[in-house]
Amino acid sequence: MSYWMSYLILILGVAMGTSAPECAVSVTAALKNNNQLAVSNAVGSNIFNLMVVCGACALVMPLAVQTSILKKEFPFSVLVAVLLLAVGTAGMAIGRLDGIFLLAVFAVFLYWMVRTALKAHGEPVDAQPEQKKDQDKYQDQENTKDLSALRCIIYMIGGLAAIVLGGDWVVDGASVIAESFGMSQNLIGLTVVAFGTSLPELVTSFAAARKNQADMALGNVIGSNIFNILLILGLAAAISPMTFNMENVIDTIVLIVMSIEVYFFCRKDHDIRRSEGICMLLEYTAYVVYICIR
Repeated sequence: MSYWMSYLILILGVAMGTSAPECAVSVTAALKNNNQLAVSNAVGSNIFNLMVVCGACALVMPLAVQTSILKKEFPFSVLVAVLLLAVGTAGMAIGRLDGIFLLAVFAVFLYWMVRTALKAHGEPVDAQPEQKKDQDKYQDQENTKDLSALRCIIYMIGGLAAIVLGGDWVVDGASVIAESFGMSQNLIGLTVVAFGTSLPELVTSFAAARKNQADMALGNVIGSNIFNILLILGLAAAISPMTFNMENVIDTIVLIVMSIEVYFFCRKDHDIRRSEGICMLLEYTAYVVYICIR
C-alpha cells in the first residue's frame, strides 16, 4: 500500500470516527424534530474545530501544512460552507431534497478522494526511503497488537451503542438546559453541544501535534468539517427538513470568514504558527461572547 493510500485511509477513518458524536446528536435531533439543534451543532462544531482545535495544536508546535491540503481539501471545505449558506438561504430551510443533494456531493467527494489516492498508488515510494522505513517499523509494531475478531466486534458494538445513547442524552439534556435557563436551542448547540461533540477532534489532533504528525492534525479537522456539513446535515435533513434562520446565516458566514482567514495563515508560510494559534483562540472567545449576548 502506498503512502498516499495509507494517508487517505487514515484521514478518512479518523475524521469519520471523530465526527460520530456530531452524527449521533444531529440525527437524533432530526428524529425528535429538534432541528435547530442539528444545524447549530454542525456549524458550531466546525467553528470550534477550526479555531480551537487548530489553534490549541499550534500552541504545542507550529502546524506544518501539506501542499495537497492547501490545493484540494481546504478550499473544498470552504466551498462546502458556502454551499450550506446558499442552500440554507434559498428558502430559509434545508429540505429533504437539499439533504439528498448534500449527500450526493459527499459521495462525489469520497469518489474524488479515492480516485486521487488510486492514481498515487502506482507512484514509487523509494523516493521516500526514511518515510517508508518508519512506516514499516510502525506496521511491525501494529502487527504485534492485533486484536481478536470477537474483541473487535464487541468494541464496535459497544462503541456504537455508547454513541447512540450519548447522542440521545445530549439532545434531551440540551433541551432541558435551554428551557431551564431561557437559552435558545441555537445557543446551546453552538456552545455546550458543539464543544462536547468536538472533544474527539480536539484529543485526536492534539495527540497528533504532540507526535509531530501535524498533517494528520489539520487533515482530521478539515475532513471532519466536510463530513459535518455534507454527511451529517445531509442525513439529518433527509430525515426531517429543518429551518435555517438568520442566526444560522450569520454563524455560517462567520464559519466562511474564519475558514478563509485560517487558509491564508496556512498559505503564507505553509504552517500555522503559535502567534496565529493565539489569534485564532482569541477570535473564538470573542465569537462566543457575541453569540451569548446577541
